[in-house]
Amino acid sequence: MKIVGVGAGPNFITGEAISAIKGAKMIFGSKRALELAKEHINCETREITDYSMRSIPEDAVILSTGDPMFSGLGKFAKKEDTIIPGISSFQLACSRLHLDIESFCLLSAHSGNIEVVKTRLILELKTSKNIFILPYMTFGVNEVSDFLRSHGLFRIIWVCERLSYPDERIAKGTTIEPPTAGSDMYCIIICKK
Repeated sequence: MKIVGVGAGPNFITGEAISAIKGAKMIFGSKRALELAKEHINCETREITDYSMRSIPEDAVILSTGDPMFSGLGKFAKKEDTIIPGISSFQLACSRLHLDIESFCLLSAHSGNIEVVKTRLILELKTSKNIFILPYMTFGVNEVSDFLRSHGLFRIIWVCERLSYPDERIAKGTTIEPPTAGSDMYCIIICKK
């Protein structure tokens, strides 16, 4: 099985990913992943419904939005599977804001285990790291800001929304006056300066 990153948005599929997609006999992916790769697909496609991937044939290509190894489908890979990386929203956000990737800790709240994310968030901020968060429906920009304020941590917060789409939006705020998110497809960056 090949798990292929199709990037965080339009026009961010790598050459290696395109080759894997064009050579596939059957492709599985979310509706969004299939849409991002559609111009390179020339075989049967199926929308993923079982994210454990038990019912997917071994010779299939599975599309994962962003990068498969950052809150993506790579976590389901077996040792013998091939993983092809993709351009993540983290990479796009850092590029848009001219922020050095080396200064970051990456967190994902997508699992819903918010207490673990909160613990890591405080720990990493105490080491002066910048933070990148993939939010969750119950732990978005407002909840993150409230949580940081309750711990006496005042930072700059960026919301990077629909990166690389025509309606891309980046908004800056603080823990006191957080930026708003107008869709559910966004990420959060927390910086000291």
